[in-house]
Amino acid sequence: MTEAELIEQAGRGDPEAWEIIVRHEQEAVFRLCYLLVGNAGDAEDVAQETFIRAYRYLERFDRTRRLRPWLLGIAAHLAGNRRRTWGRYLHHLGRMARLVPEETIDPEQETVRRAEAQTLWQAIRRLEASDQEIIYLRYFLELSVDETAEALQVADGTVKSRLSRAVGRLRRVMQHEFPHFMGRMADE
Repeated sequence: MTEAELIEQAGRGDPEAWEIIVRHEQEAVFRLCYLLVGNAGDAEDVAQETFIRAYRYLERFDRTRRLRPWLLGIAAHLAGNRRRTWGRYLHHLGRMARLVPEETIDPEQETVRRAEAQTLWQAIRRLEASDQEIIYLRYFLELSVDETAEALQVADGTVKSRLSRAVGRLRRVMQHEFPHFMGRMADE
């Protein structure tokens, strides 16, 4: 079944169609929630609320669009509300090593990779929430520019300019606060 057919059936109250949609999209939604709220329990709550809201407003969904950016937009909005409400600011980010597992693991390389991932997470945490969000959507969740624009409800050009500024700010943070990391990158 196509995504459009599943959405159509779920919109008519078919629980099996909705369950298929949830299973297909839950990882991406949870990952974004976790990146934005920094706590697995809170991320689960926000992800669950995302799917509840999406189901409630499914009849308003523009079926000419892709579903994932719409869901991620809802998730980002709810995560922002949660973060503001509780005053949490990305204090336990996901482990980058678990986002892209390798087939064979060399313990020495894994230790270096984890240290580099931790350094990158520390640098990203120093950015404003809007910069973190666009970096996560574009690079960690690997959404296209179009999908990122849909999730954030902005124009494609806005995504490109915000992303460019966010990456520039990240680069400056890395140069000023983690120069040893930048030196290693230049050596490679």
